[in-house]
This record gives sequence, structure tokens and C-alpha cells, in this order.
Amino acid sequence: QVQLVESGGGLVQAGGSLRLSCAASGSSFSFNTMGWYRQAPGKQRELVAAISGSSTKYADSVKGRATISRDNAKNTLYLQMNSLKPEDTAVYYCNQKLGLGRWYGIDGVWGQGTQVTVSS
Repeated sequence: QVQLVESGGGLVQAGGSLRLSCAASGSSFSFNTMGWYRQAPGKQRELVAAISGSSTKYADSVKGRATISRDNAKNTLYLQMNSLKPEDTAVYYCNQKLGLGRWYGIDGVWGQGTQVTVSS
């Protein structure tokens, strides 16, 4: 059974940085699409960034400020966020979808989420 556990969230001032981690057990990254999503209060869950094989995708709102990466040997997914803004405040979720190129949709396996709060 696949399990995803996020960590690294917290309170940070605007302009600061955070690195989120997602440790996966029970699966391999190599043939799956891994993504970071976020959900702010009263809003729908949205894709932040995803990685599939050697390809990546980013939401327009984080392009140039976020970098998604993974360590296949450690089965860990990362999201480096720089120049954080108050509008980045949300619960950030790790997601795994079976197969490559699965960029969109809210199916797959989810972690429990980690809170990111950016103060102005």
C-alpha cells in the first residue's frame, strides 16, 4: 500500500523560502507522476508542480519561484519554494498517480498535507 508523508511546512515571512518533502513508501517513483497540490481555505485544490520522468510542469503562479525534484533512491519528492507570497498560504499535498504524463486530475494517492503560512 502506497503511503505519502509530507513535511517541511511552517510559518515564513513573505520573501522567504521553504523546502517541502514527501516521503513515499510502497511504490516506485520511476513510472509514476508525482505532484504537489495546494488548497487554501474556501478554494479548490490546485496543482502547484508535477514531475513525470524527466518532465516537469508548474502552475503559472509559481513559475520561477518553485522547483520540483525527486530523489529516486530515497523515494522522496521535494518542492523548493522561494520568494514566498502571502497568497502561497495553503495546505500543501503530495500526490502520486500511476503512470507517466498524468499531469491533471485529483485521483491517485494523497498525503495528509502540510501547512504553509506566509506572513506579510
